[in-house]
Amino acid sequence: MNQTEIINFLNFFIAKQDRTIVIIDYGNVEKWKRSINWFIGIKELGQLVKSFSKGHKELRRFYYGSDYGAKESSEKLIEFSRVILEKAEMNRFEVVTKKVKYIHDRSSKDGFAKKCDFDVEMAVDLIKLRNFYDNIILFSGDGDLMYAIKYLRDEYGKNCFVFGVRNHIGREVFDAQNNGYVKNILFTEDFEYRLNRARFFR
Repeated sequence: MNQTEIINFLNFFIAKQDRTIVIIDYGNVEKWKRSINWFIGIKELGQLVKSFSKGHKELRRFYYGSDYGAKESSEKLIEFSRVILEKAEMNRFEVVTKKVKYIHDRSSKDGFAKKCDFDVEMAVDLIKLRNFYDNIILFSGDGDLMYAIKYLRDEYGKNCFVFGVRNHIGREVFDAQNNGYVKNILFTEDFEYRLNRARFFR
């Protein structure tokens, strides 16, 4: 997408902002920096999201794990996790979180693998809130939600638009687009001028 096409896409949502839900799987989004070599700022993400959804905070949903470290007894969030969750709150996202699990993994440098998936929570929330939206903006290239997206399209006529990164979008997402369950796939790289946290410091 060039900038003119992006502006047209955003303008398409002006009349739909009160009937659009945004689902951000930030654990997935956070990993995109490895491919695009720039960091998606939460403030910048919040500003872009408001182009799609305004008003009802519960329709701008941010899913991310609360990381207390490897010690089960720890009651203090590690700094990185705390900052992300606080920034999401400050930017008026409805934050959905749960404790990150540390699983013993001998192949890992630290001896642990972290696990904190939100596929079930996102699917349940999409179904639970279905009466409050017509359009879905999904920030996740993972294909695990496509079964729920198909259900919402077939049963309730919901339209889904997916943000991902080139070469890191699940085959299931492209299949869903080909089958009409996803209306469009947007590539985050095209939105760098809106999303890159460092864009003002160049």
